[in-house]
Amino acid sequence: MIVIRIKKIFFYLKGFFMKTDTIKIKIKTNQQRFTKKGKVIAEYILANPKSVSKMTINEIASQLSLADSTIFQFTRKLGYKSFRDFRNDLLFEEYDPEISVHENIKPDDSCIDMAKKVFESSIKSLKDTVTLLSEDNLKQASDLLLQSDTISFFGVGGSNIVSLDAYHKFLRSPLKVQYGTDYHIQLMQAALLNESDCAVIITHTGLTRETLEIAKIAKQNNAHIIAITSYPSKALKEVADIILTSVSEETGYRSESLSSRISQLAIIDSLFTIAMFDNENKSNETLYKIRNVINTTTSDK
Repeated sequence: MIVIRIKKIFFYLKGFFMKTDTIKIKIKTNQQRFTKKGKVIAEYILANPKSVSKMTINEIASQLSLADSTIFQFTRKLGYKSFRDFRNDLLFEEYDPEISVHENIKPDDSCIDMAKKVFESSIKSLKDTVTLLSEDNLKQASDLLLQSDTISFFGVGGSNIVSLDAYHKFLRSPLKVQYGTDYHIQLMQAALLNESDCAVIITHTGLTRETLEIAKIAKQNNAHIIAITSYPSKALKEVADIILTSVSEETGYRSESLSSRISQLAIIDSLFTIAMFDNENKSNETLYKIRNVINTTTSDK
């Protein structure tokens, strides 16, 4: 199974490097034929190829205030059957060997060598992330959490997984926390926040339309906002009190958003640990209760 997959990757790479027309050439060649909206998309891609290669179709649409279908139709006009194919080609075109560990993976690498390179990439992301953290930001963030009546964790898509992990972790603390999987539930939770509460907004790109809407609603209700993101967008900076930045990498085989989760989970772990040590007595009491309940679920055998 692994051999078949490696062969597919190899032939994809081989096919890619045999192509003569890059996405930029295709866009410039057809630029006069595009509709008004198409020209807006074309100009954005030409001006921001690296960023676009790491964005989802929803994120591009949100950035340009267009429908997802409009972006999809644009990629179809360039000859792509799916947006994923378009993004993969753009990702390879914008690939920089000096910043990508995964591109060292070769079709004839052993499984353990591939695994080592993936681990190396994750370690690099963690090391790079910790250099962006500061004593002041972490202290301010932990203080906000400790002083809040309710802490709400928000995130959609892959970021929702990080939000769930944060909720699961902070349930072991003496702090009152909440979380919702459904976007509408998250909107309702944000609408009920007030100046005594804190919203922890998790978004890889800083551009996700749903997440920004949640943050906007929380801000309107005067809630404090901690944002965890790989890209501190202008829109996010306008609403967040504190931004904690994660670092990640993207290649053709492993998405940047997946890599960023490792760094974001480490940030959550750090905030949890700081908060628990700041209120050690209550924390130990809560942990004792949680462990007693969990122990009832284990078998005696």
